[in-house]
Amino acid sequence: MITLLLILLPLLSALAVLIGNPASAKKTALFLATAELILASYAFFLLYLQPQSAAIIFSAPWITSLGIRFSLNLDGISMVLVLLTSMLTPLIILSSFGAAYKNPRAFYALVLFMQMALTGVFMAADGFLFYIFWELALIPVYFICLIWGGDDRARITLRFFIYTLTGSLFMLLGLIFLYQHTAVLNGGHSFDINALYKAGQALNEKGQTFVFFCIFLAFAVKMPLFPFHSWQPDTYTNAPAQGTMLLSGIMLKMGTYGLLRWLMPVVPLATSQWGPTAITLAVIGLLYASCIAIVQKDFKRLIAYSSMAHVGLIAAGIMAFNTQGLQGAMLQMFSHGINVVGLFFIIDIISTRTGTFEINKLGGIRNVAPQFAAVFLIVLLASVALPLTNGFPGEFLLFSGIFRFNPWVAAIAGLSVILGAVYMLRSYQTIMLGETNSLTASFSDLSLEEKSVLIPIVLIIIVLGIYPKILLDITAPAIQQLLSNVHL
Repeated sequence: MITLLLILLPLLSALAVLIGNPASAKKTALFLATAELILASYAFFLLYLQPQSAAIIFSAPWITSLGIRFSLNLDGISMVLVLLTSMLTPLIILSSFGAAYKNPRAFYALVLFMQMALTGVFMAADGFLFYIFWELALIPVYFICLIWGGDDRARITLRFFIYTLTGSLFMLLGLIFLYQHTAVLNGGHSFDINALYKAGQALNEKGQTFVFFCIFLAFAVKMPLFPFHSWQPDTYTNAPAQGTMLLSGIMLKMGTYGLLRWLMPVVPLATSQWGPTAITLAVIGLLYASCIAIVQKDFKRLIAYSSMAHVGLIAAGIMAFNTQGLQGAMLQMFSHGINVVGLFFIIDIISTRTGTFEINKLGGIRNVAPQFAAVFLIVLLASVALPLTNGFPGEFLLFSGIFRFNPWVAAIAGLSVILGAVYMLRSYQTIMLGETNSLTASFSDLSLEEKSVLIPIVLIIIVLGIYPKILLDITAPAIQQLLSNVHL
């Protein structure tokens, strides 16, 4: 029942905010999002303290004539991403308290509705239900970017919508193809995830290849993976700060999660054949994004390319399909979500105080805002995977998994570590050190509301960097079960 509550609570919260008092919309949204975090934390500790239970399941008949059930499955893999979603949503809402959004009821209702859809994506155990939640997650972020985005928001948001919708339609085609092959093995058509696994694994090489490319395209666009990435930098840069946080911190994890849950176990033969190609694209993408980030003058755009590089490494680790790669991917998905939201909020603070994202126009902020400088440095070091920060354990496991797949691929991907340190540390040096100028001389230090967002992020960075075992333990049983059931 707790899985159903995790869906219903943000849905009802969105409705409550939408019909409530506009003056209290942000406080109501924060309170209700915090309630969802408490519920998700309770579910996390239920799984953590009782690993033998493996999963929390809810299943009820839905469209029985088509073999569709409202099935939710909360295991260790899903739990990490549900927890990430429930942690980041109240932080994202709190980060907006200094901004004045037109029609706040609609804005915060869309944020909570997106939380519901994202949670559903990570728990759905029925292919049709997964597709419904997948599409629902697109709707609120589309309107957030379209209504509250920058000057060129209409063109940029339309391109983002077309990209993601096209990928989604191909995924639907692949799921329907699998659905048509479930009757022989299950005594009737079904969208149940296990039925789709059996149907996909029973296909010949040609059939699996067709399904692989249909589903892979949707996930490659969502992450995004090279060369399906062209929508990302403009969308991240043009979206309002909270929209960018939702896109980068949570939404792109739909693609990496989909690889792990809905692609590789379904078509293992095609994954074995085409997985190396996907890994090659991921490595090309992370090096490409790292090189492009080095020459960026806009700090928000730099972090957008940095995010693409991190996700490329996660995708490569997943496609390597071994224990180290998969556990590293889960840990890094969580850590990247925390770190990138912290970075985009820092960018928002800088932009609000100075009116610019341009790196070369800034400087000397450390002299007038030492607390901001310290927090910025911690989040930045986590992003470049300094040991004892949350970025290090996941990245180490990812490289270990890729090395087991192919040492040369791991060596080439490792160049991104050097490139990442170059563009991140150089940006910090330009923005924070040196002498102040007319834009930064009056830069105020962190407010109480800003500390309320950034201090939890810093604490998570440090705790998870020192003790990543809490996430590794909860994901281990689900990952081992996945590996034992699928042989690539």
